[in-house]
Amino acid sequence: MKRSWLVIAAVVLLVGVAIYQNVEKQPVLARQSDDTKPVVGSKAPTLELSTMDDQTKAVAGERDKLLLVNFWASWCGPCELEAPDLQELHEQHGDKVTLYAINATKYDKERQAREFVDKFELTFPILMDREGEAVELYKVGQFPTTLLVDRDGVIRERVTGVLPKQEWERLIEKWSTT
Repeated sequence: MKRSWLVIAAVVLLVGVAIYQNVEKQPVLARQSDDTKPVVGSKAPTLELSTMDDQTKAVAGERDKLLLVNFWASWCGPCELEAPDLQELHEQHGDKVTLYAINATKYDKERQAREFVDKFELTFPILMDREGEAVELYKVGQFPTTLLVDRDGVIRERVTGVLPKQEWERLIEKWSTT
């Protein structure tokens, strides 16, 4: 009986050590509280970022169609899950929505980001947040985080995590007619 307890205690200790050592050591991204992040109904912060091919794109601001802003990183498992859906949204709904994917390059490796884009054959603009300015400005604490911004530059949806393609299609339809 005593030996059983020793074995159980040893297993619990080993599991605890394994969990402690394998806790993701990702950097803390947005250090401010949730109440300071851009929220639904507020103007989206405007900034300019360079794409992978060194073109400059303005994020937010007024435009002629909706803007879907997706924050991602190459090491993000859920980002891999949603990448094919984002490509399909771009191909099928590009007349209603512009898609910008912002790679959190400060917390990623640019080479791995490029490999990710090649792997999923992404054809929409990939913006590089090399200094972490966009992640901080939009208060992104988890990946993926996606915002749907209307023509007037107002945030209409903010989603942390993966949303099914059909739900994005519904939201694009909803906000493109208002």
